[in-house]
Amino acid sequence: MTEIERDGKATETGGGLNDNAGKLVQIRLPLWWTFGGLVAGLLAGWLLVGMAEESPLLMGAKLIGELWLRALQMTIIPLVAALLIVGIAKLIEAARAGAIARRMLALVFGMLLFSGIASAILMPLLLDMFPPPDAASAILDTDAVEPQAVPGLVEFLRSLIAPNIIGAAADTAMLPLTIFFAIFAVALTRLPGSQKTVLLRFFHALANTMLIIIGWVLWLAPLGVFALAIGVSVKAGGGAFVALAHYILTVSAMGLVVLVAAYLLGILGGRTSPVRFVRAMLPAQAVAISTQSSLASLPAMLSSARTLKLHEETADFVLPLSVAIFRATSPAMNLAVAIYIATLAGIELGPVVLMAGVAVAFIISIGSVSLPGSISFVISIGPIAIAMGIPVEPLALLVAVEMIPDIMRTFANVTADVAVTASSDRKRSATVHPAPQLN
Repeated sequence: MTEIERDGKATETGGGLNDNAGKLVQIRLPLWWTFGGLVAGLLAGWLLVGMAEESPLLMGAKLIGELWLRALQMTIIPLVAALLIVGIAKLIEAARAGAIARRMLALVFGMLLFSGIASAILMPLLLDMFPPPDAASAILDTDAVEPQAVPGLVEFLRSLIAPNIIGAAADTAMLPLTIFFAIFAVALTRLPGSQKTVLLRFFHALANTMLIIIGWVLWLAPLGVFALAIGVSVKAGGGAFVALAHYILTVSAMGLVVLVAAYLLGILGGRTSPVRFVRAMLPAQAVAISTQSSLASLPAMLSSARTLKLHEETADFVLPLSVAIFRATSPAMNLAVAIYIATLAGIELGPVVLMAGVAVAFIISIGSVSLPGSISFVISIGPIAIAMGIPVEPLALLVAVEMIPDIMRTFANVTADVAVTASSDRKRSATVHPAPQLN
């Protein structure tokens, strides 16, 4: 179920981590069993259409689904804290590796900001043009949704800093928590080597502990998703399948926006012809589709870099680093999921709320980059939804179909990795230092 990754060294620059202390536990969601649980639950609920919600069968299914969801939710804050602190510490170490590393990080930050802002603007417009089908409302437990107050700009700015961080955690105030974790991570990197090592080891251990717990919870995902799907299908009938298809297409469309941006960056930033860049990307994209893994696509990406005639030392440095710290689609597609749920819940998303979503999506994308898509789905989108006042309950059901949008995620992420590498290679004379060992 879980195991420590053993490829590569686990050494932190500057007195950091060694052996396997810096490795994150791998979690494997039983994807096909979970997807099967979703389909079986939807079919079972379809057969039970018309049954009273107070019936023992439906009440039991609802209880099982709620317990499974609560088990997922209880790990969000400690895991986000640990992953953010470790992830930002890695970025700061990477920035010390030389001029190309700093240029690469500037491109990464620019792409992540564009990703989130584009989704905040385009996803609401897309849902206005193609609104969710009526059956999609069954994905949401409308009884659990409370009216959300839309904060003004002054109140939003005041909320960025929590005077009591423990109170903020108790209230799940994700935006001030996320800002605090980011500041804490930056301060941590200024500590003497031995003190920094102790804290980094602690947060690595905390992240691994939370991941192990999530692994246990996700082992029950087929049952939890089956139970939740029954309730959805009883309300929506066969329309639940149409609703999920609409969700998949609209969220994947935001990944398509990032893909187009990645092509433009690779062509313009890398100063190469469109045909050449598109052809060079095809082998890596084929691997990305078949494996849904950026790491597994790394050898093919290195081959694409050679086809583009990028400097070998640049590609060998930037591509592994990019795979370790960068997922271009994360802000766009994660924020798109939150906006979709908000639309179902009838929650008005004003500019201030969308700003909060973009900010959290940007910061969270740094910490969850090393997690598989199905795991980061809950861990990344949960804080975004909470920060925007959006219910997180639908995530437990939507994770079952994440394997389909994840194809677009990986396809666009791999393209963006090579595009960033091509753009970073423009300054041929820059000094390239050995890449820091990142976990």
